[in-house]
Amino acid sequence: MALVALAMFVLASTATANQAQTILEKCGHGESFSGYSQKAYRGALKQMTTTGIEYGECEEKIRKAEEAAVGGGTGATAGTPYANVAAPLTPAEKHAVQSAHRNGATPVQVGSVPVRPGVVHADIASAVNTLPNSLFAMLAFMAVGAGLLAIGGVRRLVRSRRES
Repeated sequence: MALVALAMFVLASTATANQAQTILEKCGHGESFSGYSQKAYRGALKQMTTTGIEYGECEEKIRKAEEAAVGGGTGATAGTPYANVAAPLTPAEKHAVQSAHRNGATPVQVGSVPVRPGVVHADIASAVNTLPNSLFAMLAFMAVGAGLLAIGGVRRLVRSRRES
């Protein structure tokens, strides 16, 4: 029995992987790819390369097709499989939205730290430590250059006063 379940799982995973690959191929060729499962769309998004995500339009098209599939095809007409359809909220999400409306901008406890909406806690030491060394070198070079220019200006001023 366990062997049959394992075989079915492997076949289902392979089918989803094949569907994800088909979605990517169709998107790459500009063909329509509506009607796949959410799992297939998520698999296609996971298989995309960073170059494809950054420079191509497939990620956006796959996400829109995924959204359309969530709505069961409502809002998407023939020829426009990428219509924006909002996914229904889960009960936990509905509760979170209602809680946010009631509580407004009150602090929320995250672990042992209260988080206040709209407040950015910046630690200067951490901001400086994240700067690249090349930036520090450039700032030092600019400071030395400004110092040399200032010294040259003062020198010219002193010489001109001596001559007059």
